[in-house]
Amino acid sequence: MNLYIRREASKLWKRLCSEITTEIGLLAENWKYLLAGLLCQYIHGLAARGVHYIHRPGPTLQDSGFFVLPELGQDKGYISETVFTCVFVSFFLWTFHPFIVESKKIYTVLIWCRVLAFLVACQFLRVITFYSTQLPGPNYHCREGSELARLPRPHNVLEVLLLNFPRGVIYGCGDLIFSSHMIFTLVFVRTYQKYGSKRFIKLLGWVIAILQSLLIIASRKHYTVDVVVAWYTVNLVVFFLDNKLPELPDRTTVLLPVVSKDRTKEENHKLLNGNGVDPADWRPRAQVNGKDSSGGHTDNNTNGA
Repeated sequence: MNLYIRREASKLWKRLCSEITTEIGLLAENWKYLLAGLLCQYIHGLAARGVHYIHRPGPTLQDSGFFVLPELGQDKGYISETVFTCVFVSFFLWTFHPFIVESKKIYTVLIWCRVLAFLVACQFLRVITFYSTQLPGPNYHCREGSELARLPRPHNVLEVLLLNFPRGVIYGCGDLIFSSHMIFTLVFVRTYQKYGSKRFIKLLGWVIAILQSLLIIASRKHYTVDVVVAWYTVNLVVFFLDNKLPELPDRTTVLLPVVSKDRTKEENHKLLNGNGVDPADWRPRAQVNGKDSSGGHTDNNTNGA
């Protein structure tokens, strides 16, 4: 038993070191994209903070979702936040699973570059919409009579730039159309739908996304329109960008030389004797039943040892 544990621990350590080395190399190449994505997250928070200063509380607007879904109440508002936190933490941990479990699809740095690109595009559209028209917030702390519904004039620049985190984020008002929680949830679910491997988790992800939508409305944190607009906007943005961005490299791709029918005898002779070939002739090839994708037979004993 001890021998087995030591052997498995040694394998895990080697995998961890190998992944760290690989990811550091990718980070050195892509750190600008990650930094830009994180900076845009801060700018989005700054914009949400700014719209709170111009928010004016008023009567809650008529909403079909409010008629259909019973109100959870102020004391149960934590339920939707708990679901969202579980989704966020679960996805974050999944993006780091190649460090421990063998993965055939993703690199952590590259997957986060892609996710941040989706988030930034959606949040840019969100900022435009909630600054275009300010609606009276349906949340309890945004209603008339609440001290948090209006922000007093800031005393200094730092009060705005620091966002009063985390209180200012939790008790924001005015940034309604469309839901930021649904942006993150749908981006995470769609990303796992494409790069995840467990069919059950993919199905569970969509069920949780629907549940999250209903909980947000039942908690009166957003109007139904905020959630509906998020569903089609985020999906369209991700679909469009996913087709425009370069696809993630396949970790299992092995490059083998392609044997061309037009290759000269001299080139074939160089190949058989282990001499270099033109790098342009290297392509991914699959081998099935002793034949490569070009129809030629593979023979490991070329020189008949």
